[in-house]
Amino acid sequence: MNWFKKLLPSRIRIDGVKRKSIPEGVWTSCPECSAVLYRAELDRNLDVCMKCGHHLRIGARKRIEYLLDDGVIDYIGMSLTSVDFLKFRDSKRYKDRLSAEQKKTGESDALIVAAGSLKTLPVVVCAFEFDFMGGSMASVVGERFTRGIRHCIDEHKPMICICASGGARMQEGLTALMQMAKTSVAVAELRERHLPYISVLTDPTMGGVSASIGALGDIIVAEPNALIGFAGPRVIEQTVRQVLPEGFQRSEFLLEHGALDMILDRRVMRDRLASILRILMDRGTFNRTKDTLLSAAAVSTSGEAEEPARIVDFDESRYGA
Repeated sequence: MNWFKKLLPSRIRIDGVKRKSIPEGVWTSCPECSAVLYRAELDRNLDVCMKCGHHLRIGARKRIEYLLDDGVIDYIGMSLTSVDFLKFRDSKRYKDRLSAEQKKTGESDALIVAAGSLKTLPVVVCAFEFDFMGGSMASVVGERFTRGIRHCIDEHKPMICICASGGARMQEGLTALMQMAKTSVAVAELRERHLPYISVLTDPTMGGVSASIGALGDIIVAEPNALIGFAGPRVIEQTVRQVLPEGFQRSEFLLEHGALDMILDRRVMRDRLASILRILMDRGTFNRTKDTLLSAAAVSTSGEAEEPARIVDFDESRYGA
């Protein structure tokens, strides 16, 4: 190549020393369609691919900042930190793993709980940080969630929980598993106070989180093509010894089979959640009794109620009966 450079006029020679490199993080690629995306434009689009609409994973703080109004945001339980009850060690000590995750993410644990307002409506939002040990549920996660519920009860606010988790944190053993019961009881207490709880399932929501607070919402929402389930597909197929339908753990399949109430694009979720909560916080709407629901059932022209079996299994306590 040296002989070629000598033939080039000096004014068009490329000086390797002065060549400017492209800063890292300016561009990224969509994991679904492989399109090259400008990072700043992707941020403005809430990390939804401009080419195919794929919803990329985003952090907990970004979700909270998007949902809540600008202004005062009070974080709940942020002083809590995990304790290595079991002195657990795998490839490294649990204590060292926690320190590494805290340094990597800037978060002290896998759940952030914040009180603020959603389009002027007072609300508590909790969001899982999947980059922190896979958003795993552990003692601090359960306690922060429970304190968020207590704040809702004390201040008469609804709660939104944005789930992104691989399940219970194995490094805390049964203590982590018991958070399923602890958080489920907290949701039941919120329901007894007739306050709405909306769960938003994002990619991925698996294990103990999907089987507890993820499935307990008065309204269960999911993002498009989110992976939602308990165990992985291979584990299930080996257990039941059957070939399962393609995409059976994706949000579209779950919506089609009645496990979800709706799928919302991330870019419209703020507006839709605000509208839903305003309806549910109307005392005359959220506290309807079973009798009210029965009287509101559609009646055919012959005067007979349509398919009464649809409402036989209504949970009376859920509607304030």
